[in-house]
Amino acid sequence: MASTINSLRVLSDPTRLRLLLLLLEEELTVAELQEILGMAQSRISASLGQLKREGFASDRRVGKNIFYSAKADTGGAVAAIVDSAREDLSEATRDRAALVLTMRKRKDRAAEYFNRLAGRFGRMYVPGRSWQALAHAMLGLLPPMVIADMGAGEGTLAQLMARTAKKVIAVDHSEKMVEFGSALAREHGFKNLEYRLGDVEKPPIEARTADLVLFSQVLHHVPNPVRALTAAHRILKPGGRVVILDLASHSYEQARELYAHVWLGFAEIELHQMLKKAGFTKIQSSIVAKETDTPHFQTLLVTAAK
Repeated sequence: MASTINSLRVLSDPTRLRLLLLLLEEELTVAELQEILGMAQSRISASLGQLKREGFASDRRVGKNIFYSAKADTGGAVAAIVDSAREDLSEATRDRAALVLTMRKRKDRAAEYFNRLAGRFGRMYVPGRSWQALAHAMLGLLPPMVIADMGAGEGTLAQLMARTAKKVIAVDHSEKMVEFGSALAREHGFKNLEYRLGDVEKPPIEARTADLVLFSQVLHHVPNPVRALTAAHRILKPGGRVVILDLASHSYEQARELYAHVWLGFAEIELHQMLKKAGFTKIQSSIVAKETDTPHFQTLLVTAAK
């Protein structure tokens, strides 16, 4: 009874309730919560501390940033309060709209970075992008297949796959990248390679149409990787596979500013958990490349089946 009373007392505060509703939607930093709620950092931090002590929220550190999330498995009276707050709390609608804008800003920062890079990828350094790693991803490809290349950029890899694939759909959220890639495809005569402007969390591809979905150095740019993987599961045919090439966990904080990274890589177990949550099975992973120069990025290859 005491625990229930404490929980209800914590959620009686509108600020803590608003925070909980936001964290049930997205994993957010204090700075992002400040932007959404328009409140001082001290007030938000104190409220987050109370939510954590009562077990409603948790945090994880990524470099210098701390991301907060809410535990979705609330029940009983707490669940009733949360459901009621979504409908009755006057600030909830405004908070949801502000959350959408904040998440859009995350994506816009990455899009602006890639717009500047269009046409120059082959001539400059990008963490984790090595031909050694890409070769590992190509080994399991057997034509003819319909392949969805998520976050394809200008599509160097998509064009390589188009040489043997039945069809390649290259998705990217940068208009400049899509324009540049489409022009290259026309120039090289690839009629089975189609570029589509879209978000990898909501790719413009029909359900159950792809044999393989590829994320090559993409997930660390995605605000919600689980959502992107769930979308990949949706567009795959039964028995289809997903292939992920991404950076292993690292502490090179400068990657956020230099390369517009949202996440500082992923641990293998972290990707396994994300894939399971998205509905995938037969998950396998390994380190396939290690860079010799500082900061010694390592590349993970992860495969899974629908």
